[in-house]
Formats: sequence, C-alpha cells, structure tokens
Amino acid sequence: MDTMMNFLLLLSGLHLLLAPASAQEVQPCETPLLMSGGFSVMLATGQMTSSGKISYDAPGQKVRFRAYGFNSDMTVNSTVDQLMLFSEKVYYEIDWSRFSCKKKALETSYVPMQLPKESQLFGKVYMGSSSSWGMGLLVNNWYGELPNNGLYNAVFTEYGCIPLTFSGYTPATGWTMVSTFNWVLGNVDPMDYVPPFFCANAALEKSAPVSMFEALQSLAAKQHRSLGAGTALDPISRVRCLSAATRCHCDQ
Repeated sequence: MDTMMNFLLLLSGLHLLLAPASAQEVQPCETPLLMSGGFSVMLATGQMTSSGKISYDAPGQKVRFRAYGFNSDMTVNSTVDQLMLFSEKVYYEIDWSRFSCKKKALETSYVPMQLPKESQLFGKVYMGSSSSWGMGLLVNNWYGELPNNGLYNAVFTEYGCIPLTFSGYTPATGWTMVSTFNWVLGNVDPMDYVPPFFCANAALEKSAPVSMFEALQSLAAKQHRSLGAGTALDPISRVRCLSAATRCHCDQ
C-alpha cells in the first residue's frame, strides 16, 4: 500500500513539473553572433539570378552580400555588392567593375538571420530522414508579416539556430527566395562591414525604403546586366564554381 501511494505521489510530482514546460511556446531563436557563408537568390520566375558570399554581424546589425558573375571558363568577370547597415537604415549598392556606389534607404522591420520576436512557428520538420543519425536535419519553419501587405517565411536549424532559407513576398515584387549554405562561425575580414573609399561621397537617394528582399532583387538584376547574355553561366555551373572557390579567380 505504501509502495502504491509513493508511486502515485511520484506521478503527481512529475505531472506538475512537466505541465509548465509543455505549455511553453517555442520562441524565435538567436543565431551565432558572427557568420560567413554562401547564398543564392531565386526570383518568382524560378530562375536563379544571383549567387555569392555573405557575411553577417549580429551585434553591429550588418550584412554584406557579394554577388559574382562567372564566365564559361570559370573566371569571375564582375562583382557587385550590397552592404546593409540595419542600425543606420541604409544600404550601399556597390559595383566594383565601375567603382560606383549608391546609398539607399533600407526598411528594417525584417533583418536576415534574426527572427522578429513576433514570428510565428509554422512547424518543425526533418529535412531528410529521422530514421538514423546523420540522415536528416531538424528545422523550425517560421513566418510573419512584412510592411505593405507582405509576408516572410524563414527556416532555421533546431540546433544552433543556423539560417537555411528566407522567402519574402510583396504584391509589388512577388516572391524572392534566398538560400544559404556552407556557414562557418566567425568573420575573416572586419572590412566587410565598411563601405569602400569610393562610397564616401555617396548621398542618400530620395526614395522609399526597400526591404532586404527588394534590395536583393535589385542586386540580381544588376548582376545580370553586368554579365550580358553571352557570358553568363547556367545556374548549375554557377553553383559549381561558387562551391569550388579554389577554381575561381578574378580577371578584373
């Protein structure tokens, strides 16, 4: 009788301990403070139009996107950049082939690699399989609203809070999807977050602030124009060249 009573008391105690934990909602995670990796951008048409390297500084609220254009011989023939300074609500559009720079207003309600506190959890899923160790990756799928009737969706790993994909939609621009990969913790060059010298005299353009997704659409279009129809690689070759960085070199 005493044994049964002790067992019931133990179950009651466990229930009281587990009930608050199970009632807690999953909160948006926080990414590592400094990261570097690769990215690709795909527009609503389904055509991959931009790919390159990305650097992220969480404390400074800064992101650098470097897009590369490749020739058929795997050499880089153009480099266009965007340096986004979310704390200052501006971004620089940089064209190294022309040494030109534009300074534009940035809408900062959505910061990449950083989930807004009001983000809602759509669900948890395994990318791959959960049947055995190493066969799958547990991720969290988040969503929320952007200004001007927009929406966003973001996928982060459950462990480590590493960003995988970002999708943004506005009625004016449609869908833009950003995929990231090959993340490493830390940054190699602190100058990634400093505008180049020829941006010193760039005046802020008088235009409405744009979101990160709209800015990346502009980056993709700028890269496409700089390449020209005859020199661009097909999407698969672009990814292969970006992944095999040791095979790529600048011919500027």
